[in-house]
Amino acid sequence: MIAPAWLKRVPSREIAGTGAAFARETELSGRRTILLANGPGPRVVNQMLKDFVKENVSEVVSTGFCGALDPSLKVGDIIHDGIWSEDRVAVSAEEKRQLRERTGSKVVEMEYAAVAAKAAEWGVPCRAIRVVSDTAQEDLPLDFNRYRDDAGRFQLTRIAVAGLMRPFSALPELMRLDRQSRFASEKLGEFLANCKF
Repeated sequence: MIAPAWLKRVPSREIAGTGAAFARETELSGRRTILLANGPGPRVVNQMLKDFVKENVSEVVSTGFCGALDPSLKVGDIIHDGIWSEDRVAVSAEEKRQLRERTGSKVVEMEYAAVAAKAAEWGVPCRAIRVVSDTAQEDLPLDFNRYRDDAGRFQLTRIAVAGLMRPFSALPELMRLDRQSRFASEKLGEFLANCKF
């Protein structure tokens, strides 16, 4: 969802043979840039990057959604530091509070640690740019960790069915989270289209 928000502002072309669910080539700050997306968590990152070789990479930028741990952050805020990465969704406000106390981080997300490890293996710089999709004070409508497949991807059909099973509680909250995610996606797309590295 984030890449299309960027691509509305930046010309690009589709590339094949990467093994990623989404792969396009564009230009960022005058440099050839490859955009890849394959789903949440370190397993899909490692699968997506396994065929890339360091000779073809000069820098890695990891972008995506994050959940706020810092109560002052709002949906759509762009974050570059204070990122905690783990292979699970922080579902409740209480879990987010505990993560903030334990780690001192501003936000939590699922991929950056794996991306940074691959960049370190290649010996190239790595940076993270995240956008807040849910605040520290809000609970998510479902435990999304229950709806991941063996590779770690979210099973959207199962999430939709779970929402429909709770039409007066989960479904409206899923719709709200979708609106927030779309707003966050637009904010990150706007930032990436105008940033200079």
